Amino acid sequence: MHCAIALGSNLGDSLNYLESSLQELDKSPYIEVVLCSKWYKTKAVGGPRQPDYLNGCAILNVNLSPKELLHKLQAVEEQFGRVRDIHWGPRTLDLDLLLYGDVIVDCPDLQIPHPRMKERDFVLLPLNEIASEWIEPLSGKTIRELLGCLSLKNC
Repeated sequence: MHCAIALGSNLGDSLNYLESSLQELDKSPYIEVVLCSKWYKTKAVGGPRQPDYLNGCAILNVNLSPKELLHKLQAVEEQFGRVRDIHWGPRTLDLDLLLYGDVIVDCPDLQIPHPRMKERDFVLLPLNEIASEWIEPLSGKTIRELLGCLSLKNC
């Protein structure tokens, strides 16, 4: 199953954390990193005042359920020093599961598609770079169309 993840970091050696986390995922059983966007420097959204982020997206080929993949992503975050003490606070590594094929999941601990991805240029811009024709299953729009809607703010 192809899935899309967003990666972000704004503490410590962000570039190293992002690239090393992809290597760690690629070494994991049942996960292959297929594509990765370039890294984008972006302002923090929400939360306290904090350093700028490096953000990007990756496409993975996985043989895991969505919840198994979520747990793996959280384990990698912890491996790279992620601490969850401030909502939308600074972090060494943030890995978000955006899309899992055309699957829709709505559980308390996991929502796919990611519920805020359509509002975030720091997600849609790098995702468009590597998966512009992927159809977001709730809206029926491609990633390219969602990015256009975000810039026009009228969709």
